[in-house]
Amino acid sequence: MILYHGSNRPICEIDLAKGKKYKDFGQGFYTTHLREQAVYWSRRIADRFGGEPAITAFEFDLDAAIAEGLNIKIFEKPDKEWALFVMANRRNGVPEFRHDYDIVIGPVADDRMARLFGLYDMEIIDLDAVVAGLVYKDLNSQYFFATEKALKYLSPL
Repeated sequence: MILYHGSNRPICEIDLAKGKKYKDFGQGFYTTHLREQAVYWSRRIADRFGGEPAITAFEFDLDAAIAEGLNIKIFEKPDKEWALFVMANRRNGVPEFRHDYDIVIGPVADDRMARLFGLYDMEIIDLDAVVAGLVYKDLNSQYFFATEKALKYLSPL
């Protein structure tokens, strides 16, 4: 399958340490199978940090990663488990949450959802209300690579 990464420069070499902390699935390398989503992110990043919008395409062999026994988590939809996982990864100012997945695949929690997560953290709404609020959001997809082992299944095109 083809995955895309949107940035302010083409990606020639992936450095997992350059990924920002406190993102949906943790610090690592994010891609999507939706080219238009990568285009959106490339423009947003170039506007914020300078440079020119750039899309880098990769071939990803999920079947081989599964066959080789990589630890892969797939969230089919934004449910309670997904919301708790994303909130744990995004929580700043507390000991950093760490998971042991090589690859995580699932919906994107965009910045509009931060309000829902914040209301949950303040105990104003419960987890059911968070998930109900997500039903109405237009959620995109992301493929997250957390380990060097996972990157072996991602080849630049």
